[in-house]
Amino acid sequence: MSHEDRTKWNERYADSERAPTAPSLLLTALEQQLPMSGRALDIAGGGGRHAIWLARRGLDATVVDISQAGLAIAEARARAAGVALQTRCRDLEVESLPEGPWNLIVSFHFLLRSLFAQIPTALAPGGLLVVVQPTLRNLERHDRPPAPYLLEEGELPRLAAGLEVLHYEEGWLAEGRHDALLVARRAS
Repeated sequence: MSHEDRTKWNERYADSERAPTAPSLLLTALEQQLPMSGRALDIAGGGGRHAIWLARRGLDATVVDISQAGLAIAEARARAAGVALQTRCRDLEVESLPEGPWNLIVSFHFLLRSLFAQIPTALAPGGLLVVVQPTLRNLERHDRPPAPYLLEEGELPRLAAGLEVLHYEEGWLAEGRHDALLVARRAS
Protein backbone atom coordinates (compact mmCIF):
# COMPACT_ATOMS: atom_id res chain seq x y z
CA MET A 1 0.00 0.00 0.00
CA SER A 2 2.78 2.47 0.87
CA HIS A 3 4.44 2.16 -2.54
CA GLU A 4 1.04 2.90 -4.09
CA ASP A 5 0.64 5.92 -1.80
CA ARG A 6 4.08 7.25 -2.72
CA THR A 7 3.33 6.83 -6.43
CA LYS A 8 -0.11 8.46 -6.09
CA TRP A 9 1.24 11.50 -4.26
CA ASN A 10 4.26 11.88 -6.53
CA GLU A 11 1.88 11.93 -9.49
CA ARG A 12 -0.35 14.53 -7.81
CA TYR A 13 2.65 16.74 -7.09
CA ALA A 14 4.03 16.34 -10.63
CA ASP A 15 2.11 19.53 -11.41
CA SER A 16 3.42 21.93 -8.77
CA GLU A 17 0.58 24.35 -9.53
CA ARG A 18 -1.87 21.90 -7.91
CA ALA A 19 -0.12 22.15 -4.55
CA PRO A 20 -1.75 24.85 -2.41
CA THR A 21 0.53 27.72 -1.46
CA ALA A 22 -1.41 29.59 1.22
CA PRO A 23 -1.56 28.17 4.74
CA SER A 24 -4.93 26.99 5.97
CA LEU A 25 -7.14 29.69 7.44
CA LEU A 26 -7.65 27.33 10.36
CA LEU A 27 -3.92 27.46 11.11
CA THR A 28 -3.47 31.21 10.63
CA ALA A 29 -6.47 31.86 12.91
CA LEU A 30 -4.44 30.23 15.71
CA GLU A 31 -1.51 32.58 15.18
CA GLN A 32 -1.66 34.11 18.69
CA GLN A 33 -1.56 30.67 20.35
CA LEU A 34 1.37 29.28 18.36
CA PRO A 35 5.04 29.60 19.29
CA MET A 36 7.28 31.98 17.36
CA SER A 37 10.49 30.09 18.07
CA GLY A 38 11.59 26.51 18.53
CA ARG A 39 11.10 23.48 16.31
CA ALA A 40 7.98 22.76 14.26
CA LEU A 41 7.02 19.58 12.42
CA ASP A 42 4.47 19.53 9.59
CA ILE A 43 3.20 15.95 9.19
CA ALA A 44 2.35 14.94 5.60
CA GLY A 45 2.98 18.55 4.63
CA GLY A 46 3.53 17.93 0.92
CA GLY A 47 4.31 21.20 -0.85
CA GLY A 48 5.17 22.92 2.44
CA ARG A 49 2.47 25.58 2.71
CA HIS A 50 2.19 25.26 6.49
CA ALA A 51 5.90 24.67 7.18
CA ILE A 52 6.87 27.74 5.15
CA TRP A 53 4.37 29.88 7.03
CA LEU A 54 5.75 28.57 10.32
CA ALA A 55 9.34 29.24 9.20
CA ARG A 56 8.37 32.83 8.34
CA ARG A 57 7.15 33.15 11.94
CA GLY A 58 10.63 32.23 13.21
CA LEU A 59 10.28 28.50 13.78
CA ASP A 60 12.84 25.93 12.68
CA ALA A 61 10.37 24.08 10.44
CA THR A 62 10.54 20.54 9.09
CA VAL A 63 8.06 18.94 6.73
CA VAL A 64 7.75 15.16 6.54
CA ASP A 65 5.93 13.51 3.65
CA ILE A 66 5.89 10.29 1.63
CA SER A 67 6.20 12.21 -1.65
CA GLN A 68 9.65 13.26 -2.80
CA ALA A 69 7.94 15.35 -5.51
CA GLY A 70 5.94 17.22 -2.85
CA LEU A 71 9.05 17.82 -0.79
CA ALA A 72 10.91 19.15 -3.84
CA ILE A 73 8.10 21.70 -4.27
CA ALA A 74 8.38 22.62 -0.59
CA GLU A 75 12.14 23.12 -0.91
CA ALA A 76 11.78 25.31 -4.01
CA ARG A 77 9.03 27.39 -2.45
CA ALA A 78 11.04 27.85 0.75
CA ARG A 79 14.04 29.08 -1.25
CA ALA A 80 11.78 31.50 -3.15
CA ALA A 81 10.32 32.73 0.17
CA GLY A 82 13.80 33.17 1.63
CA VAL A 83 13.28 30.79 4.55
CA ALA A 84 15.10 27.69 5.70
CA LEU A 85 13.10 24.47 5.64
CA GLN A 86 14.10 20.92 6.46
CA THR A 87 12.44 18.06 4.58
CA ARG A 88 12.19 14.39 5.45
CA CYS A 89 10.87 11.77 3.04
CA ARG A 90 9.30 9.07 5.20
CA ASP A 91 6.51 6.55 4.98
CA LEU A 92 4.87 7.12 8.34
CA GLU A 93 2.93 3.87 8.04
CA VAL A 94 6.21 2.01 8.63
CA GLU A 95 8.66 4.68 9.85
CA SER A 96 8.53 6.83 12.96
CA LEU A 97 8.19 10.58 13.14
CA PRO A 98 11.43 12.54 12.76
CA GLU A 99 13.17 12.78 16.11
CA GLY A 100 11.98 15.56 18.39
CA PRO A 101 11.47 17.19 20.66
CA TRP A 102 9.10 19.48 18.74
CA ASN A 103 7.61 22.67 20.13
CA LEU A 104 4.79 22.42 17.59
CA ILE A 105 3.43 19.57 15.48
CA VAL A 106 0.80 20.28 12.83
CA SER A 107 -1.17 17.71 10.86
CA PHE A 108 -3.67 18.79 8.21
CA HIS A 109 -5.76 16.28 6.30
CA PHE A 110 -3.69 13.22 7.15
CA LEU A 111 -5.15 10.46 9.24
CA LEU A 112 -3.00 7.63 10.52
CA ARG A 113 -4.50 6.73 13.86
CA SER A 114 -1.48 4.71 15.03
CA LEU A 115 0.73 7.81 14.68
CA PHE A 116 -1.00 9.51 17.61
CA ALA A 117 0.77 7.18 20.05
CA GLN A 118 4.12 8.75 19.08
CA ILE A 119 3.07 12.37 19.45
CA PRO A 120 3.13 12.88 23.25
CA THR A 121 6.78 11.82 23.47
CA ALA A 122 7.71 13.65 20.25
CA LEU A 123 6.49 16.95 21.68
CA ALA A 124 8.69 19.02 23.97
CA PRO A 125 7.23 19.76 27.41
CA GLY A 126 4.62 22.46 26.80
CA GLY A 127 4.67 21.69 23.06
CA LEU A 128 1.50 22.05 21.00
CA LEU A 129 -0.28 19.73 18.60
CA VAL A 130 -2.64 21.17 15.96
CA VAL A 131 -4.72 18.71 13.95
CA VAL A 132 -7.35 19.40 11.29
CA GLN A 133 -9.05 16.37 9.80
CA PRO A 134 -12.40 15.93 8.03
CA THR A 135 -15.09 13.88 9.77
CA LEU A 136 -17.61 11.41 8.39
CA ARG A 137 -20.16 14.23 8.11
CA ASN A 138 -17.98 15.61 5.33
CA LEU A 139 -19.53 12.94 3.07
CA GLU A 140 -22.83 14.83 3.26
CA ARG A 141 -21.40 17.42 0.83
CA HIS A 142 -18.22 15.87 -0.59
CA ASP A 143 -17.38 12.42 -1.91
CA ARG A 144 -13.71 12.73 -0.89
CA PRO A 145 -11.87 11.77 1.16
CA PRO A 146 -13.43 8.33 1.53
CA ALA A 147 -14.71 7.07 4.89
CA PRO A 148 -11.51 5.25 6.02
CA TYR A 149 -9.74 8.65 6.05
CA LEU A 150 -12.43 10.42 8.05
CA LEU A 151 -12.87 10.80 11.79
CA GLU A 152 -15.91 9.68 13.69
CA GLU A 153 -17.74 12.31 15.72
CA GLY A 154 -15.71 13.13 18.84
CA GLU A 155 -12.87 10.76 17.91
CA LEU A 156 -9.98 13.23 17.67
CA PRO A 157 -9.72 14.12 21.39
CA ARG A 158 -9.58 10.39 22.19
CA LEU A 159 -6.71 9.97 19.72
CA ALA A 160 -4.82 12.75 21.53
CA ALA A 161 -4.86 10.85 24.83
CA GLY A 162 -2.04 11.97 27.11
CA LEU A 163 -2.27 15.58 25.96
CA GLU A 164 -4.26 18.45 27.45
CA VAL A 165 -6.93 19.54 24.97
CA LEU A 166 -6.91 23.35 24.81
CA HIS A 167 -9.44 23.73 22.00
CA TYR A 168 -11.66 21.34 20.09
CA GLU A 169 -14.43 21.89 17.60
CA GLU A 170 -16.16 20.08 14.79
CA GLY A 171 -18.19 21.70 12.06
CA TRP A 172 -18.36 23.15 8.59
CA LEU A 173 -15.29 25.27 9.18
CA ALA A 174 -13.41 27.82 7.09
CA GLU A 175 -12.53 25.65 4.11
CA GLY A 176 -15.88 24.08 3.27
CA ARG A 177 -15.26 20.66 4.81
CA HIS A 178 -16.75 19.22 7.95
CA ASP A 179 -13.52 19.28 9.93
CA ALA A 180 -12.43 18.45 13.43
CA LEU A 181 -9.94 20.98 14.79
CA LEU A 182 -7.84 20.14 17.83
CA VAL A 183 -5.22 22.13 19.71
CA ALA A 184 -3.58 20.15 22.50
CA ARG A 185 -0.54 20.57 24.72
CA ARG A 186 1.95 18.26 26.37
CA ALA A 187 2.24 18.96 30.07
CA SER A 188 5.26 21.06 31.05
